[in-house]
Amino acid sequence: MSNRGLAMLEFGDMNEVRLQALWTRFPDAEVVEDPEALRETLDLAAELVEHPASGIDLVPDLQGSAFELRVWKALREIPAGTTASYGEIAARLGSPREAREVAEACAANILAIVVPCHRVVKKDGSISGYRWGFARKRTLLAREHRARLLQGATEEPHEFASD
Repeated sequence: MSNRGLAMLEFGDMNEVRLQALWTRFPDAEVVEDPEALRETLDLAAELVEHPASGIDLVPDLQGSAFELRVWKALREIPAGTTASYGEIAARLGSPREAREVAEACAANILAIVVPCHRVVKKDGSISGYRWGFARKRTLLAREHRARLLQGATEEPHEFASD
């Protein structure tokens, strides 16, 4: 957490490599231990995974290039239970030839589920790489799709439309 919001949320166990990456990414960070705030944030993140359409919004403190920030904002607009292709995101941003750059912005995302890069797929709808593993991406998408169907959706899950 920063003063502006959640700065990093990753899947996996904390280890020396992750800790070093954290300090590299945030060299000026001041560590303040607040177990209660940490527990609350983790509970909200777990709730977001379990109930993706719950409306929970963990406020992000996004830090990246101007292009990454635009991509991450677009990803946050993809409804739970739906997907968009890298090319669709690029087109939505007015850069239809920059699908690869969108993929790179997804790979740079350090806010798992808060910036839902798992909702981005290849143009044929197939699942592609994911920073936290292919199986986890598939599980998140299946969970979101199932929740969407339980809410009465009848459309195909790939329905994110460009403006």
